Amino acid sequence: MSAQPRRPRRSCLAVPASNERMIAKASTLPVDQVFFDLEDATAPAEKVGAREKIVFAVKTLDFGARTLVVRINDVRTKWAYRDVIDVFGESEGRLHCVMVPKVEEAADVHFVDTLLSGLELDLGLPPIGLEILIETARGAVNIREIALASSRIEAIIFGPGDYALDLGVPRFRIGTPDPDYPGDQWHWVRSEVVNHARAIGAQAIDGPCVDFTDEDGYRTLARRARALGFAGKWCIHPNQIGWANASFSHSESEVELAQGLLEAYQSAQAEGRGAVVFEGIMVDDATRKMAELVLERAASEQPAHLDR
Repeated sequence: MSAQPRRPRRSCLAVPASNERMIAKASTLPVDQVFFDLEDATAPAEKVGAREKIVFAVKTLDFGARTLVVRINDVRTKWAYRDVIDVFGESEGRLHCVMVPKVEEAADVHFVDTLLSGLELDLGLPPIGLEILIETARGAVNIREIALASSRIEAIIFGPGDYALDLGVPRFRIGTPDPDYPGDQWHWVRSEVVNHARAIGAQAIDGPCVDFTDEDGYRTLARRARALGFAGKWCIHPNQIGWANASFSHSESEVELAQGLLEAYQSAQAEGRGAVVFEGIMVDDATRKMAELVLERAASEQPAHLDR
């Protein structure tokens, strides 16, 4: 099981690590998580300099209660190891997690885990978590070993863009459904991500939807992801933050129903009854656990801008 904290990740905003303006803007937005992207969103010529921009930002800007993550480059590239050492070694413990892209085997996780252990021992840093991106066929079929590779893992993420490319069916409208397929063509891998994340006590996070103007489409995808067990979704534009926060939060009616179910169960227990009917729902011990989970999660869904 994962030994890491369960941070809120309803909305996970991707920010190019080379863009100082966007980094500064992210510190003002009501997003649960900001991840500084050294991989796809940063050009090769800018990758080294972008590391310094991340360090400067986390030292000088107030990100409040937001979870701060860095997506490093693929561990098979020349940049990855310095991404970890230079950024996390200089950030004075202000960053929470390393996001590892294109993870294909347990060894990829072991590599980053070992680097982090050395930094923590050398610099006295607080524990640093891992977020694992599953975005290739090999990563998907090895997901069990990957999930068990480190107790640092806080989240497992599905990346639909690179996954589609790896399967030979690229889609320019990344994250949107293929109208020629009857249903969700990535249902299997999404289910794998959720089940393996939950098996280790981590969160499952759904990847991006590139159409940042389509509110209805984004909310539909987010609701479907939540129904599978995902805890949040990526945002590639500030437009999507509110849609994600709402889609992965419990509504007022859900909270009221959970409270009513729990009160009905407690009353039944006080009267020596094992079960009771509340608003047409049979309430037993299993229902109690569900109601308590809803109330627990609802209590943790605080605005991302609150101070730590």
